[in-house]
Amino acid sequence: MAAPDTIVLVHGFWMTPRSWENWVKHYEERGFRVLAPGYPGFEVEVESLNADPTPILKLTVPKIIEHLESVIRELPSPPVIIGHSAGGAFTQILLDHGFGAAGVAMNSAPTEGVRVVPLSQVKSTRPVLKNPANRHKAIPLSLEEFKYAFTNTFTDEDSKALYERYAIPANGGILWGSVLANFQPGHQDTWVDYHNDHRAPLLFVSGSEDHIMPPEVQRSNAKHYKSDTVTEVKLYEGYAHLLPAQAGWESIADEVLDWALSHAATDKP
Repeated sequence: MAAPDTIVLVHGFWMTPRSWENWVKHYEERGFRVLAPGYPGFEVEVESLNADPTPILKLTVPKIIEHLESVIRELPSPPVIIGHSAGGAFTQILLDHGFGAAGVAMNSAPTEGVRVVPLSQVKSTRPVLKNPANRHKAIPLSLEEFKYAFTNTFTDEDSKALYERYAIPANGGILWGSVLANFQPGHQDTWVDYHNDHRAPLLFVSGSEDHIMPPEVQRSNAKHYKSDTVTEVKLYEGYAHLLPAQAGWESIADEVLDWALSHAATDKP
């Protein structure tokens, strides 16, 4: 079968599909069809979501996954799926559900069972997790909080520009749910089958300077996989959480796509 000709880019929390704008253009110039679906209700732009975060409050992980699956299901052949941050966790879930020819989880949020919580992650998520009442709110980050969590290696000028262009509030209930998932009985929203031998190949990409999803999280998440399917981790020195917008992102975009194409599963699940 032919190699994948479509790429699906999945954004994370505090972001919208706009955060993939440069990658969409870059991959299209390489001849790929590129989709960057938003979460349900994210058909509007960043400015609208900041003005009225109601669509953010309505989100749940099952609704997000259902929407992403509906997009991929319409494709004629399995795509390469690349997710950033929470989108990395969603990429893992999509692959576990049988979608995609290969996946890349970039500075990924952990799936259920990963208990590593570095101090920088605690500080990055404190704006949401400091108060249980935030489970019912859409929580924005201040510019200072955004710089610490997303752009700690960027200049102040670049951080401010990216904050103004990309940042939106995040659903506090989902973030609290991800924390509590490891302490509640049964499978929670971010559960995957770590023994699934039919899952497509998966690459974890980690930025060495990432505060919110540090390399320890990526390594621990990858080690949970016990299947016979390819699972690898690649570390990029000097990169922060918002790796897709950091100088040099073009070479990373090419490298991770080339990895995905070389490992792509050619049989449809």
